Formats: sequence, C-alpha cells, structure tokens
Amino acid sequence: MGLIARAIESAGVPTLSLTSALSITRSVNPPRAAFLDYPLGHTAGPAFDRALQRQILLDALAGFETIRAPGGVIELGYAWSQDDAWKDSVMRPRASSGKADQQETFEDDRTPRLNAPQYQTEEDQRLAEAALARDGCPTCIFLD
Repeated sequence: MGLIARAIESAGVPTLSLTSALSITRSVNPPRAAFLDYPLGHTAGPAFDRALQRQILLDALAGFETIRAPGGVIELGYAWSQDDAWKDSVMRPRASSGKADQQETFEDDRTPRLNAPQYQTEEDQRLAEAALARDGCPTCIFLD
C-alpha cells in the first residue's frame, strides 16, 4: 500500500494509509500512516460499530495536519480489547495436547497460505492465466 500511496502522492494527491501492520507499513514507508493495533481486516474498528469507526477515521485524517515528515506514522491508541488475548490465535499459536511419543503440533485458525493461486471457478482461472500471459504481472514476484 505504501508503494501505491507514494505513486499517488507523486501525482500531487496527499495520501494517508490506515494500518494494523506497523512493521510492514514502516518497511514500505508510505508518505503518512495511522496505526491501530487491531486484527487485520478490522483496521477501521469492529464491524457495525459505526460511531467508533467514524471516530477512528476522523482521528486518522488528523494525520494530514499532524504528520510533518515523510514516512510519519501516528499511533491512534485505541485498544481492540482490555488485553491482548485476541492475538493468541495468530501471534502465539497454542500447542495442542499430543501424546508423548508424537511430534507436538500447533493450533492455528488462520486460512492456509498456498504457493499456487486459488480460483473460485475454472473460468476465473482461465481468465487470470490469459491476462497474466498477455500483460504479465509486475507485482506477482512469486510466479515463474
């Protein structure tokens, strides 16, 4: 996202990225960003909490006034919950109880990551492969 934001900024349009992945955001160095320590996919707040989502958006937009140096990140300071237990399934997978003679495994409820692209239908696959063959994909560095 930071790469896209820099390209948009170079065209004269100010940008601000809202992020829940601070280390990734800092590594791509967007022009300005607002960080919330929230689960990925909930960067603007919990689903259906319109009042909080609006406040988060207003606080993030204040970054246009307060971030003075390129690459600046403001931390909005909201808490997803009273503790960090919500991070357990992603950041600290729990060991499953196994038998002493078996290798220990870990519980992880995230969707599996695959090296090969996944398609909903064969037609989607055909169209995607045709577009890739025709146009290439400069951002798909994992494809041969």
